Amino acid sequence: MMGRHLQAEYGQESQCVLTMPLLVGLDGVHKMSKSKNNYIGITEDANTMFAKVLSISDDLMWDWFHVAVLHGPARNRRAQVGDRRRPQPQGRQGAAGQEITARFHSAAAADAAEQDFINRSKGGIPDDIPEVALSGAPLGIGALLKQANLAPSTSEANRLIDGGGVRVDGVVIEDKGLKLPAGTFVVQVGKRKFARVTLA
Repeated sequence: MMGRHLQAEYGQESQCVLTMPLLVGLDGVHKMSKSKNNYIGITEDANTMFAKVLSISDDLMWDWFHVAVLHGPARNRRAQVGDRRRPQPQGRQGAAGQEITARFHSAAAADAAEQDFINRSKGGIPDDIPEVALSGAPLGIGALLKQANLAPSTSEANRLIDGGGVRVDGVVIEDKGLKLPAGTFVVQVGKRKFARVTLA
């Protein structure tokens, strides 16, 4: 019955089916998915997009060259072999990051994102970081991180401090009880979160 029904609906014409391989997400395990938080959003800013591509492992990157990077197979094979001698971000992740970022932004934005990544990897501060004004000096570092939207909660801020992931003006913060006086500080959490905080 099913076969006759389909034949009556579609006639004798052949049906074409196009299949594509799934793109594995940033975790290297599951398919790319927003619910898994292992994705690169096409509306994300250029710096975030480039940095996310560079977080992909070497093994997974070869699959990305096949699926997401618009090079021919021969060029991709040369990139796979040749880039192993080049340091990050000039390796295959850098090549993919440049192409993917330029595709959704522009070549100039991709170049700027690469330079931003290099500056951050050397401990530099990005040119464009959020400006935050807070009151209540002296203010505890945990509360400051939460109010500046650099941590979702004070307890998470304390966890980040314990892990050595918080810097103020380039200095790693180890004291969770630190209180910052009035003034302006560049606060960094991890490698990619920055804010210039003015505390009054």
